[in-house]
Amino acid sequence: MSHAEADAGNRRDFLYYATAGAGVVATGAAVWPLVDQMNPSADVQALSSIYVDVSGVEVGTQLTVKWRGKPVFVRRRAPEEIQAARDVILDQLTIDKLSQNANKPDADASDANRSLDEAGEWLVMIGVCTHLGCVPIGNGAGDFGGWFCPCHGSHYDTSGRIRKGPAPRNLDVPVAQFTDDSTILLG
Repeated sequence: MSHAEADAGNRRDFLYYATAGAGVVATGAAVWPLVDQMNPSADVQALSSIYVDVSGVEVGTQLTVKWRGKPVFVRRRAPEEIQAARDVILDQLTIDKLSQNANKPDADASDANRSLDEAGEWLVMIGVCTHLGCVPIGNGAGDFGGWFCPCHGSHYDTSGRIRKGPAPRNLDVPVAQFTDDSTILLG
């Protein structure tokens, strides 16, 4: 084999590797925009968590904020509401006995597992009926002193647990925590 024939194999191998490398780069350049467009946009990321100032919420009243396109009820419960919620025996909950609390995923539906603080004064829930997505009416509406869904008649108690009606589960409790005495972080 001559020296020219040996070099021909090396040049051919180099051309194969260079072509393959160029193909990988071209494929990556074509696929990257498709993958990148699946990331959430800046406005969506900005709404993924919000701070809620609760310093002006009086005992026995509720603040409604919009988070991720849904209403969120932030209720500062009166002692009577807390007591009514804590007096409920779990066996009385015939529809849903899970807390539906993103902070405590597998907990039972006791009021202590649904409220945001130890004392049970703060209750934070997504304000969307779990039946067909209507917004329940609060401030003691319904048969159990909590929320009532006017669309199909679901009744929730003072802890947001479904007690009567077609809703299949309790009102959802989002990921939430106090960052200081008067600010709640949602998300």
